[in-house]
Amino acid sequence: MRGRSEHQVGAMARLGNFSLIWAALIILLLSRSLEGCGHISVSAAIVRLGDPITASCIITQKCSHLDPESQILWRLGAELQPGGRQQRLSDGTQESTITLPHLNHTRAFLSCCLNWSNTVQILDQVELHAGYPPAVPRNLSCLMNLTTNSLNCQWEPGPETHLPTNITLKSFKSRANCQTQEDSIRDCVPKDGQSRCSIPRRHLLLYQNMVIWVQAENALGTSMSLQLCLNPMDVVKLEPPMLRTLDPNPEAPPPEPGCLHLCWEPWKPGLFINQKCELRHKLQHGEASWALVGPLPLEAFQYELCGLLPATTYTLQIRCIRWPLPGLWSNWSPNLELRTTERAPTVRLDTWWRQKQLDPRTVQLFWKPVPLEEDSGQIQGYLVSWRPSVQVTAVLPLCNTTELSCTFHLPSEAQEVTLEAYNSAGTSHPSPVGFSESKGPALTRLHAIARDPHSLWVSWELPSPQPQGYVIEWGPGPPSTSNSNKTWRMEQSGSITGFLLKENIRPFQLYEITVTPLYQDAMGPSQHVYAYSQERGPSRAPELHLNHIGKTWAQLEWVPEPPELGKSPLTHYTIFWTNAQNQFFSAILNASSRGFVLHGLKPASLYHVHLMAASKAGAINSTVLNLMTLTPEGSELHILLGLFGLLLLLTCLCGTVWLCCSPNRKNPLWPNVPDPAHSSLGSWVPTTMEEEAFQLPSLGTPPITKLTVLEEEKKKPVPWESHNSSETCGLPTLVQPYVLQRDPRAATTQPQSQSGTSDQVLYGQLLGSPTSPGPGHYLRYDSTQPLLGAVSPSPKSYENLWFQASPLGTLAAPAPSQEDDCVFGPLLDFPLLQGIQVHGVEGLGSF
Repeated sequence: MRGRSEHQVGAMARLGNFSLIWAALIILLLSRSLEGCGHISVSAAIVRLGDPITASCIITQKCSHLDPESQILWRLGAELQPGGRQQRLSDGTQESTITLPHLNHTRAFLSCCLNWSNTVQILDQVELHAGYPPAVPRNLSCLMNLTTNSLNCQWEPGPETHLPTNITLKSFKSRANCQTQEDSIRDCVPKDGQSRCSIPRRHLLLYQNMVIWVQAENALGTSMSLQLCLNPMDVVKLEPPMLRTLDPNPEAPPPEPGCLHLCWEPWKPGLFINQKCELRHKLQHGEASWALVGPLPLEAFQYELCGLLPATTYTLQIRCIRWPLPGLWSNWSPNLELRTTERAPTVRLDTWWRQKQLDPRTVQLFWKPVPLEEDSGQIQGYLVSWRPSVQVTAVLPLCNTTELSCTFHLPSEAQEVTLEAYNSAGTSHPSPVGFSESKGPALTRLHAIARDPHSLWVSWELPSPQPQGYVIEWGPGPPSTSNSNKTWRMEQSGSITGFLLKENIRPFQLYEITVTPLYQDAMGPSQHVYAYSQERGPSRAPELHLNHIGKTWAQLEWVPEPPELGKSPLTHYTIFWTNAQNQFFSAILNASSRGFVLHGLKPASLYHVHLMAASKAGAINSTVLNLMTLTPEGSELHILLGLFGLLLLLTCLCGTVWLCCSPNRKNPLWPNVPDPAHSSLGSWVPTTMEEEAFQLPSLGTPPITKLTVLEEEKKKPVPWESHNSSETCGLPTLVQPYVLQRDPRAATTQPQSQSGTSDQVLYGQLLGSPTSPGPGHYLRYDSTQPLLGAVSPSPKSYENLWFQASPLGTLAAPAPSQEDDCVFGPLLDFPLLQGIQVHGVEGLGSF
């Protein structure tokens, strides 16, 4: 089984390889079958970059196997180009034409293709080139090089053309100012990418004119430079000579200070040419410009250059040119560096001395050189010496140093020493230094103020008599005690009252300033003052501490930092606090504050607090203090809740009282049923009326049961006053029962017994007389039957509109007319009793 499987796999592999080979062969045959079917023709194969180009592709008749309706495609490089117009010609060939509006490729292949078997097959292609015509070469120049013995020319070719361009240097011999052309000279073709070319000496006539120009040519055009007319010997460029210093001669005097002796060796191939040379020099260090000196003498090939600074190094160069005939300057020679000779220092030495307190004969002498000329010479050192007497020629050196100060022991008989500056050329004029112990008056009101971080203004008042000058000395103050860092200056004018110190002044440094007045053969006592040119800001801010805290406030305190030397005093504090919602608050406090209380905080809230200490020199922040206000206590919460509940209870009680006691408002909780016990029925008709049912047409009231009214016999007739009539009406004296009738619909179907009591429901009896001054009495029965049955006793909104409120706040019926004198007013107080039928009183007929 395994061998059979392997045999099947091998067979399938061979079949797959055969299929791939067959597919490749088919594609190859198809491609070969399309060869020669198409041909491309273009309007121009080389065009200007960006110009349009037109191409056409024709499919010949020999490609009969092609579909007559095959579509010809165009492709520029790898991109298909739309816009081809295809047509069938009369001879049966197919033609497609395309116009490319802008050819923006310097080199590209345009292909005519056909869609064959779902693949794009190329029928024919052509290579297109685009570029620019050559620009005119500019700045053509030529020079004759005697070293290579050739005429070298160079030019500027212009911008890139993107096309193969031929550059040629053309020339011919000429006479009469290049107006005629004689023999042509062999063209010079430069190397690729170069813009220079050399014509060998064998093709030249050195003293004959010739015309030279540059020609550039490509497929789009030809351009030529301006013609240059020259004589090869007129453009000879010499090589620079070799510049060197002149060897010293023992018999010759040394050069003067600020002078240099130079010589040069000319270029040997140019010895037969008359020439002139020039020299230039500049300082070795710095950015000084070159100074030109020339022309130099021709015969000696040497020169003495003077007017230079002594003891200074200079850089020198030389060049030459053919002269008096035309020629070109050579290049500058290589640099030569030489140093001028020194001169003795020409300076004035201002001196200042100080005696040691423990040893008065030990003197510390200071001096400062003041140049008397622009070129005062370089100083190599200083010598302090003492000559014991005029007759003695020997000099005793006390100090020899390169510094500007010296400490030495003054001999006991010495009253004066000599100070000199020296170098290799000599010494300066001696400056005597006398040591006088006489004293003069001191300065008054010496003070110093800062003008800026790098200067201090020192001022004083003139003493009397006026000094001849001043010595101003300044340096770092305490804790520094060294005198080596001190700077001093001598002012020769004694009338000044101030001086601006700019040298060696730095900010944030305490300076000790000393001013000493100088008199004739004496000096006054020194006065001192201390000052800063700029003080520092505070180095740290006080640390905040929480003293007390409440629910809406917090008390903070801090301990001020002690004052520091060189630190500007504080001007104010600023305290900042921020809550959890990033709301920002601040307060400004004076510099004497030691605490602050934050008000208006929210209970149980987190706050971030920091303090800023500020002075005129700057400000600095303290560390941040985080604090949390207190939470309201449980008892307070209970009090608040109790007050809120009490307020709610009072509100409910007031609302209930208002709902119950308001006379003009209907109670919305239960029906508004009149109470017969509190009615004002004065009297009833004293006849027993037959119980019969009647119904008001306008009121759908249910039947009313029997009411019994008990009245006393009237003793004295008392008129019943009405609102609209003064007449009286008699009242019945007997108790008359009033029967509350049943449903009228039941009365029509079933007669009722007049005397039967089973149908009657007694609600109550009203005892009283209209003649009695007191109110009547009401006797209520134990009946539990509703007064009006199941029908709601509340009147409709349109059934009691004729009731109005009396001035005393009780309901009153409208005033009865003359015809209703016997209708008792109290009866009309009950609108729901309108369904009661009253017999014996005709005036109630309209009820």
